[in-house]
Amino acid sequence: MKKTWKVIGIILLGLVLLVTVYIAYVFISYHRIGDQMLPVEGSATGALETGTEYKLVSYNIGFGAYESDFGFFLDGGDRARAWSEERLDKNLKTIASLLKEQNADILLVQEVDTNSTRSFHVDNRPYLTGTLTDMAYTFAQNYDSPFLCYPITQPFGKARSGIMTFSAAPITSAERKEVPVESGYTKFLDLDRCYSKQHIPLKDEGELVLYNLHLSAYTSDGTIATEQLKILLADMQGEYKKGNYCIAGGDFNKDVLGDSSKYFGKSDIEYTWAQPIPESMFAGLNITLIAPIDEANPVPSCRNADGPYHEGQYTLTIDGFLVTDNVEVVYANVIDTGFAYSDHNPVEMRFVLK
Repeated sequence: MKKTWKVIGIILLGLVLLVTVYIAYVFISYHRIGDQMLPVEGSATGALETGTEYKLVSYNIGFGAYESDFGFFLDGGDRARAWSEERLDKNLKTIASLLKEQNADILLVQEVDTNSTRSFHVDNRPYLTGTLTDMAYTFAQNYDSPFLCYPITQPFGKARSGIMTFSAAPITSAERKEVPVESGYTKFLDLDRCYSKQHIPLKDEGELVLYNLHLSAYTSDGTIATEQLKILLADMQGEYKKGNYCIAGGDFNKDVLGDSSKYFGKSDIEYTWAQPIPESMFAGLNITLIAPIDEANPVPSCRNADGPYHEGQYTLTIDGFLVTDNVEVVYANVIDTGFAYSDHNPVEMRFVLK
């Protein structure tokens, strides 16, 4: 009997040591990427000018895994990884073709994995750059997390992911701008956050300063995304005061419609992250929030991935745009894909630089 208890004690001690070492690894490995200058790659021969209408499309592609039958564990689903590498490959090819078909002058893409367990370490970027061959582009890393062992049955693993910006006009410079994240344990799920900032000179005079963003989602109460947005707005206002045109777009992880339930119905579950953006944030600024919506035929930009897409699932619009007063918005709407390729639908905006 003593021998049995000794063996059990050794096993328990080993488990405690293993857990301790793992926790130490997670804390030691955690780091922030910081501000960085970004390389501009690809080639573009177009030119932007005032008085001409242009098209911009933003799309959170969900690292190629969020097909219509996918449910993510942090949203209440049972998956931490894509279904298979084969399905991931097919879906990424379809997403790249869809973006190409938009014939947009600017593309903002979020949740682009480079080397993540959840996407079988498949680099998403070549799917996009190999299809959008006539555009200049930048990549800003948004995630760089240690290996997370949760859920136990299918660990989330490491996550390296970011945001990509494509332009039909040359980008002269670009940078990654870090924004704050929560300081508690949720920082290991929120990973890292930033926005990218691209400078595109105009044919006539001045430049368009283009921002790509993907704000925090998995936080305690959603307020950190508001703090992140304040930093972005201050940056845009500063560029506007210099005489530049400013456009930001992407995944706000905020209810950009203010109350999406008016269009898509209420949810039985209360979510803290999908808060409306306070109107007071824009007081004294020359910046307007553009929410993509067709009042006659409203389509949401995001579904809660608590399981496969189904009727009655919580939907809302969290993808949209910000523009300074010298940008005229002609049209903004959601492109309805039926959430076939991601838990997001793409959103588009047509605009004129005044």
